[in-house]
Amino acid sequence: MATLRSTDIQPSHAKAVIDNFTNIYFIGIGGIGMSNLARFFLSKNKNVAGYDRISTQLTKLLEEEGAAIHYKDDVQSVPKQFMDAQTTLVVYTPAVPSIHTELVYFQENNFAIMKRAQVLGEITKLSNAICCAGTHGKTTVSTMAAHILRQSKVDCSAFLGGTLKNYKSNLLLSDNSNITVVEADEYDRSFHCLSPWIAIITSANPDHLDINH
Repeated sequence: MATLRSTDIQPSHAKAVIDNFTNIYFIGIGGIGMSNLARFFLSKNKNVAGYDRISTQLTKLLEEEGAAIHYKDDVQSVPKQFMDAQTTLVVYTPAVPSIHTELVYFQENNFAIMKRAQVLGEITKLSNAICCAGTHGKTTVSTMAAHILRQSKVDCSAFLGGTLKNYKSNLLLSDNSNITVVEADEYDRSFHCLSPWIAIITSANPDHLDINH
């Protein structure tokens, strides 16, 4: 199987690469944005595993859904099947420090590595994406939009920054709609990876000044 090898895969090639991998490994799997991607890949019958600092209700739910998760930054804790660079895609969040032991290992051993935002952008780019950004209110507005669309005849899929009480999940999937609601995170300029069909901006205030000058 031909694969690209890079620590920063070019977005134009990303979807083809994602489709080629059977194992998806997440560094920071317990984050709200990472966890909905993990659920997405589980729904596609991919093997999913990952690391996070602590066990939470969210990581416990992911484990119940089929993800293998450990809580020690140690390469020896990574399940053996995820140590194959030919079949494993590594997804990480910018919140993970560059000296993280597992991240450094995967970089040094020529694994395919993508940021969370790149993966989300590739998953959603072929749909009509409703992207909700803003300093405040984006979780509320994107969740409301997803719920309204689900309750109407329009329907949608959704990658959200909070767990919907009605659905008990931060991921909604639909086979009947080409609309995807996405919470567009501005940290690390993540929303630059998205391709909005409709863009919603709830508010704009100084934020993440370590990234945005």
